Amino acid sequence: MSMETPWLTVVGLGEDGIEALPAAVRALIEGAEVLLGGKRHLAMIPENGAERLTWRIPLIDSMADIEAHRGKRVVVMATGDPMHYGIAVTLARHFTRDEMLILPSAGALSLACARMGWPVASVECLTLHGRPLETLRAYLAPEHKLVILSHDGTTPAAVAAELSDAGYGASEITVFEHMGGDKERCLNGTAESWAEQEIADLNTIAVCCQGGSRARRYFGAPGLRDKTFENDGQLTKREIRTLTLSSLAPSPGALLWDVGAGAGSVAIEWMLGARGAEAIAIERDAERIARIARNAASLGVPGLKPVHGDAPDVMELLPQPNAIFIGGGLNVPGMVETCWARLKPGGRLVANAVSLESEALLTQWRDELGGTMVRINISRAKGVGERRLWRPLTPVTQWAAIKD
Repeated sequence: MSMETPWLTVVGLGEDGIEALPAAVRALIEGAEVLLGGKRHLAMIPENGAERLTWRIPLIDSMADIEAHRGKRVVVMATGDPMHYGIAVTLARHFTRDEMLILPSAGALSLACARMGWPVASVECLTLHGRPLETLRAYLAPEHKLVILSHDGTTPAAVAAELSDAGYGASEITVFEHMGGDKERCLNGTAESWAEQEIADLNTIAVCCQGGSRARRYFGAPGLRDKTFENDGQLTKREIRTLTLSSLAPSPGALLWDVGAGAGSVAIEWMLGARGAEAIAIERDAERIARIARNAASLGVPGLKPVHGDAPDVMELLPQPNAIFIGGGLNVPGMVETCWARLKPGGRLVANAVSLESEALLTQWRDELGGTMVRINISRAKGVGERRLWRPLTPVTQWAAIKD
């Protein structure tokens, strides 16, 4: 790895301004030839003759501005911890680690936990800054402690409404404005009693989730009830889905292709099963594509990407996956060959079959590519008059293989 002298410095500022920074950090700012940041940050810094740039929209234009000043002493001003949902995350995608020096201050997560008396390790943090409110749903569970980075002053009321709608109306909400500065303010209440009020755009929300027996919970162990998903009958049933996800083994940041996705249930639970996991749901039916998008939003993973088209044709331009589930279309010529070729080394391919013909295909592929096969027989107790009888689901044969 080459070593370069860092020319690009990213400084995290708190609400207490530049005077709260160590002398060495202030010296870097004072010696900058180019200063880049938001108007609020730049207003904190006395004039020192440096060229001043503000963030542009789209943000990629600002990356070009920084690149144009390569080799000069460039200092980027950020809020708190720039690597925690901050600008340094974007910068790290455009510039190497060796050419950047990142100097964080206490971020919103640390400050909020300190004020609440919560151990940071016991808290889940999410951001709603520029992200759908539905993202919150994937984090809801009784007694779960959340720190939420707001988009603006309307976010606390929207969060309260979302909590109440999901059965968490008794949840305790604390909103912190301008943490660490002279204008810091704290607001308290419950989701169900939260009143509309003017709140500063720079705010952070702490939530202790409190829900009754019927409160919704989507993350955690796989196996959401079938009725949770809007569907037309094309749905991987709960028990089969649980075993399928176990074979797929979701992991943080991993990408799944859900081929012949139906209602999108496997893709959705893949994303719920590991923070940062991604999924693409491939489906040829336009109505099902719309249904997949609705299911994903309502279950807290609006980032799921539905792709409308025929597999394997639409796979050519998709990003290479870590795992593939073939829930439909196993008999389509070239399906398994294409999936296996595009799968990353070490990735998992799982396919389910219900017909004898499809099962025969799985046997052939197991013989060629290896892996394991299991027959899954599930029965559910159903009431018939005054008695209960076992009603079997259609048996499913599952093939699972790991690519070397």
